[in-house]
Amino acid sequence: MAQPKIDAGIKGGLSIPNLTAGSSDNPINTGYSSRTGAAFALYAEYHLTKQFSIQPELQYCAEGGKKNGNQAFSVPPSLASMFPPGNVPDYLYADYNSTAKFNYLILPIMAKYHFLRKANWDVYASAGPFVSMLVYAKNVTSGTSTIYMDAAHTQPLVPDQSFNNTEDIKDQLRKFNTGIAGHVGAGYHFGSNAVFVEGGGNYGFVNIQKGNTNGKNKTGAAVIMLGYARSICHR
Repeated sequence: MAQPKIDAGIKGGLSIPNLTAGSSDNPINTGYSSRTGAAFALYAEYHLTKQFSIQPELQYCAEGGKKNGNQAFSVPPSLASMFPPGNVPDYLYADYNSTAKFNYLILPIMAKYHFLRKANWDVYASAGPFVSMLVYAKNVTSGTSTIYMDAAHTQPLVPDQSFNNTEDIKDQLRKFNTGIAGHVGAGYHFGSNAVFVEGGGNYGFVNIQKGNTNGKNKTGAAVIMLGYARSICHR
């Protein structure tokens, strides 16, 4: 019985993640824009037919998002003491920069279809489910701002406070996630080797926060990668 053709590959490139909040009205978990980070992956492609294959991967991917300028934050204990008991506001506001930096190990299992093969060229698409594990999570803030009671900055509370800080928030987030990943790409084959470029992304279905204080976000990323593959088993 002939063995299936198997390719092994490595790829790396740019992750452009963001945090989505759905219809949330919590000002802490809304207003994020994309940041940039790195993405790397190892994979094996098991060719079942000339056009169809199964491709498991192990990815290391940057996720998260950023907010710059006016934003809300939970009242810290150092400022809560300024208010009468029972009258501590839900949020305060200031102008500063914040970046949520999350890194995940992602294991997708994708169905891959090669829909155009011509000479040495190959164009393909793939999609499938993934499970992921959080390995790094920090919130990095910077800047100096007056702290205000309201989003319109009409009620100053404390002047000129520094927001330069890096906080490990891994314990505040769920350790595991699941979702869907996919990409489209084009490759060039020479002998048992191939080089390729592909674009795609991933999206998690699970709200990443454990509690409700900071709202509920889902995480995902667009990914652009360059890669190299080599056949390690031939029919």
